[in-house]
Amino acid sequence: MAIQAPKGTKDLLPADSYKWQYIEEKLRNIAAVYACREIRTPIFEHTELFERGVGETTDVVQKEMYTFKDKGDRSVTLKAEGTAPAARAFIENSLFNEAQPTKMYYFTPVFRYENVQKGRLRQHHQFGVEVFGSKEASMDAEIISLAMKAFKEFGVHNLELNINNIGCPECRSRYNDALKAYFKSRYDELCDTCKSRFERNPMRILDCKVKECKSIAKEAPIILDYVCEECKDHFEKLKNYLGALDIKYKVDPYIVRGLDYYTRTVFEIINDNITVCGGGRYNGLISEIGGKDTPAVGFGMGIERLLLTLEENNIQIPKPNHVDLYIGSMGERGKIESLKLVNILRDKKLKCECDHMDKSVKAQMKYANKIQAAFTIILGENELDEGKAKLKRMEDGEQFDINLKDLDTIVTIVNGK
Repeated sequence: MAIQAPKGTKDLLPADSYKWQYIEEKLRNIAAVYACREIRTPIFEHTELFERGVGETTDVVQKEMYTFKDKGDRSVTLKAEGTAPAARAFIENSLFNEAQPTKMYYFTPVFRYENVQKGRLRQHHQFGVEVFGSKEASMDAEIISLAMKAFKEFGVHNLELNINNIGCPECRSRYNDALKAYFKSRYDELCDTCKSRFERNPMRILDCKVKECKSIAKEAPIILDYVCEECKDHFEKLKNYLGALDIKYKVDPYIVRGLDYYTRTVFEIINDNITVCGGGRYNGLISEIGGKDTPAVGFGMGIERLLLTLEENNIQIPKPNHVDLYIGSMGERGKIESLKLVNILRDKKLKCECDHMDKSVKAQMKYANKIQAAFTIILGENELDEGKAKLKRMEDGEQFDINLKDLDTIVTIVNGK
């Protein structure tokens, strides 16, 4: 039996890679106009980074991480999310000494051991933006603006932005007391996971996906009633900035996000009742993993989920022309000259292909059709002796007489389609 890819992983085939390239290019361009620069972090990190940064009571740390011992008996974990590694890199490489804020983006694979379902794989890919150094609500608004603009650039307009303010550690301490008082009376109805969360981090109960727990959580106290004046002021400023940017939003007091590092602003972008992007502020993360107290804000967007969103909104990604010119050949001399010619034309940035399968001319033309070559040339003894050939446009069959030494004319015709 042939070896198959592990469950929850998926091959990206050449026939579909153009979709990813299109998405990545657009997202890079959007990030660039917001003055964000790319960061690339390792595929695995010390397990402690996620335990301390993401939070030991989260589903990610408790249930979903790919953790193992390396040959030095060190505990390492495949990247479970993108923010904590970016924060670690910010500290380790002293990026705090550069002009602030530090604005960066990344594309990264993410590894989560969870149930495989539509748009959710055990290895999926994220586009993320992280900004370190600014505590201002205007930066929260800018990050949300970037995420919203990204979807609109792809043609997705039926978006709903939900925001919440989950306060600072002091706010949450008071809120946790209120939650404990509420959930205590319903304790026996909670799932086993939420019972373990009750003492350590009752806010995590609000993020539980179990039906019974979700129903109980609907009647729980809301964080907005417990935030301090400073956090309340930050939230009011955020709403003002979103208004200034003409970004519509709805306050959802039950958004808490699934990671412990969030503070104050949290947000989700919804399309057809599916969360397609989420993020917020995480002012305590840098200090939690050993750095100086530094405010930060960011978001993550799943690439697979984005592709599904485009598909469900009937948005087609333009398919690029894979081959500009196929140069067929007859005989060994024709094969040698076609190989030489395609390599010269590749230097002139034409996407060219020739025969490497010893096919007949008829089979070569069928192959040119299959790979959707825009133009073809056949080189045989007569063409080579005369130094002339026919350049055929495959779309309509129109032919152009060409001089094989006049390569610039060939390039001009092919590029002109």
